[in-house]
Amino acid sequence: MLLPDCVVFPHGGLPLRIFEPRYQQMLADTLAGDCFFAIARLIGDESPDPTDCVPEIGTIGLIRASREMDDGTSNLLLHGVIRVRFKEWILGAEYPTARIEPLPSVFEPESQAPAAVEALKEAAEVALSNFAPEVQVAFRAMCDPLDDPAILCDVMAQQFIHDADDRQTLLEMESVPARVAWICRRFEP
Repeated sequence: MLLPDCVVFPHGGLPLRIFEPRYQQMLADTLAGDCFFAIARLIGDESPDPTDCVPEIGTIGLIRASREMDDGTSNLLLHGVIRVRFKEWILGAEYPTARIEPLPSVFEPESQAPAAVEALKEAAEVALSNFAPEVQVAFRAMCDPLDDPAILCDVMAQQFIHDADDRQTLLEMESVPARVAWICRRFEP
């Protein structure tokens, strides 16, 4: 699915309203299959060949809930699962369709993961400083059990980074330590 300036991260949620006929067909096909589809950021106007208007990296997501409305539209919640590289766009399909390659996120060296998590949690405190206390408590409760810097980076990016270009930059960073450094710089005290 191509969406203007929309970037979803693994471990992030994206509510969607499906109303275009091509995406209604995509949703029907997805629900009849494995319930996964990819989100790609549309830059500028859509063209017949998505390589002209879509970055190489997007996110595949799992439909967590879907409800068809009386008017034929559907509301759904997509849960980001993993970064993907769009290897080849299949032209002429009813809706945007691509062959993809999964891009797992692995923090190396593993021995430095606890320090990276601690640095990210310190950055989160800075990011949370302008939020209501109940939001701060809820975010901490969600993140306290996390011990994987890649997951924590994605959760923080989903929640705190709003600029579409910055979000795409982070999504495209293959190096998890580079993502950690980027987020920590962004939220320095």
